[in-house]
Order: sequence, then structure tokens, then C-alpha cells
Amino acid sequence: MIRIVIADDHAIVRTGLRQYFSEQVDFRVTGEASNGREALDLVRQGDLDVLVMDLSMPGSSGIDALAAVKARAPDLPVLILSGFAEAHYATALLKKGASGYLNKECDPEEIVKAIRTLYRGRKYISAGVAELLADGVGDGSSGQLPHEQLSEREFQVFLRLAQGETIGHMAQGMSLSVKTVSTYRTRVMEKMGLASNSDLTYYALKNGLIQ
Repeated sequence: MIRIVIADDHAIVRTGLRQYFSEQVDFRVTGEASNGREALDLVRQGDLDVLVMDLSMPGSSGIDALAAVKARAPDLPVLILSGFAEAHYATALLKKGASGYLNKECDPEEIVKAIRTLYRGRKYISAGVAELLADGVGDGSSGQLPHEQLSEREFQVFLRLAQGETIGHMAQGMSLSVKTVSTYRTRVMEKMGLASNSDLTYYALKNGLIQ
């Protein structure tokens, strides 16, 4: 029996997934979470084999939530199920510990296939992600979008700034000093060639990185 925890801030999504999973004889949903903190609490309890997690939830970014989960349970398979297109996040999240990434518009059968693949200890790479990975082999940074040049921490700061979070609040949430966060902000601006937080927000909206 594959024990699954569903983490998504939309109750209707959790209900739909739970109902669909109940039709699979080898699946059992052992918990639901509406944000990253609740997901981490369920991970601490340990009654799961696979975590199915939305990328965009209140309280913390999906990247932060993934980092927290992997720090607590490094061997736990995490399937990211997101409304964002694969091109925006998939390869970065796979490098940071996710075991699979699917867009919410995928066929439900693919989610089931992915969970079974993760349970067997393998990563699940969809055709779209495989193509992205293949395109990125051996070509360095050519063709990269500005945000793809950011480090993991810089990308976290970028997303938080784009969503209007203050440097002080970020420093507290990321357990960093205000000076350190300010330094990351400067690097982000320089690498992306932008001048203000509003520029970051516009860029993020334009490229579908925030909703």
C-alpha cells in the first residue's frame, strides 16, 4: 500500500485527488495539508511514502517548502503538482530534490503513474521535462531566460520580492540577516538587468512565475 499525503491550498483539488486515489487499490491517502507548514508537520509524523505537493501555497514558496521537507526527510519522494508550466520550474526543482514534476493540466492517470514510479525509488520525468533537460545539455547558459541564471537562494529572494514581500519579512522567514537579503536582492537585480521591485513583479507575471 502506497501512503500519500496531499499538500495543496485548494480544498477542491485535495478532494478531487483523494477521490481519484481512492479508486486505486494500492493507494491510501494518510493526510492532507493546505500549506507548507502543515505539510512539514505531516512529514514529521512519518505516515507517508510519497508527498504530492503544490508549488504555490500560502506562507512559503514551494521551493522553501521543498527545502524544508528534504531537510527533514531527505529520502522522501516529493511529486510537485503545479499550475505553472514545466518550463518555469521543473528542472530547477528536480535539481533541488523533487522526485517528479507535473503540471495540473496533465491526465490524472499520469499522476498515478508518477506516484508508483516514485514509490519504486525512481524519479518521474515527463516527456516535456525530458525535452527540457535534453535541450539544456552541453549548451551552457545560451538561450537562458534571466531568472534561469539565478542561484537557488537568489531565485527564492526573487520570487518573494516579486510577490511584494519586504526585505525584513524575508530575512525573518529565511533565517537570514537583513544585510544578507539586501545583498541577494542586489545580485538578482544585476543578473536580471532590472532596476526595481516593480520590474521584478512585472517580469514574474509576464513569464508566469507568479499568479
